[in-house]
Amino acid sequence: MKSRPPDLSGSPKPFRVELSRWAVHPALWFTVFLSLSPLVVMLAVSFWQRLYGKLTATWNFTNYEKFFGREYLLDSLFNSIEVTVLTTVLSIVLAYPLAYVLAYKVPAKYQRIILLLAVMPFWTAYVVRSYSWLLVISENGIINVFLSSIGLLDQPLEMAYTRGATVLGFVHFFTMLLTLTIYANLVLIKPSYRKAAADLGASRLQVFLRITLPLSIPGVVVGAFITFVITIGDYITPQILGGGTEVLVPQAIMLQISRAANFPMASAMSVTLMVVVVIVYLISAKYMKVDRI
Repeated sequence: MKSRPPDLSGSPKPFRVELSRWAVHPALWFTVFLSLSPLVVMLAVSFWQRLYGKLTATWNFTNYEKFFGREYLLDSLFNSIEVTVLTTVLSIVLAYPLAYVLAYKVPAKYQRIILLLAVMPFWTAYVVRSYSWLLVISENGIINVFLSSIGLLDQPLEMAYTRGATVLGFVHFFTMLLTLTIYANLVLIKPSYRKAAADLGASRLQVFLRITLPLSIPGVVVGAFITFVITIGDYITPQILGGGTEVLVPQAIMLQISRAANFPMASAMSVTLMVVVVIVYLISAKYMKVDRI
């Protein structure tokens, strides 16, 4: 890299304001203040204690010992992981064929319309989507009323307020999200790759397994990671569709805050949840590209 030659003319140097350089510092401090400082405070409070109704900076691992030592609290973590993994797997299984058909089978002029329909679930709030599912699967919902009216049911099916209802609500939303991320990755694969493999004698299945699937893995992993992060931290859907029949970590955190006012314990549980997310990120980082998130 060539250095700028010294100015020997003796003329005064023009005053230049490097806006991009000065803009970095406000953006950096803005990010630190809004993103990192709450996490640092939460991490510090997780080592405190609530004694006689007041927060005391005792700095020990008592909250973490209680969280991992009490069965009902530890069960909330396992319930969250099970629901999240089940949601992620089912969403991938449903989203991949949909994204594949959309990318390779649907004419380009119709793809925008279908993508628009795929995005529509994002236009409604979590609460609205969850309550709309109750209209379908509740005791007096559409499914039970229809099956009873044609004589297939003597008693209504118990579909609402179960783990299955929670997973159903999650899958409905995240299947569309994963479809978008996988589709975006599939359309980036050059058609010449698949055509060259076919010209060399590969069957359609071999082309898919050796070309399309490996090259689409980054899109699957990015969508799966986003699904995992949002699902494991969601409070609304398990509360409405699950009905509180099994407690997940976000619900347990809210119970610690709303009923016990035990902010140190809630912070310890939140930090544990973040550690789980970081572990999942480290596992999937090999296949992810930050610019695709």
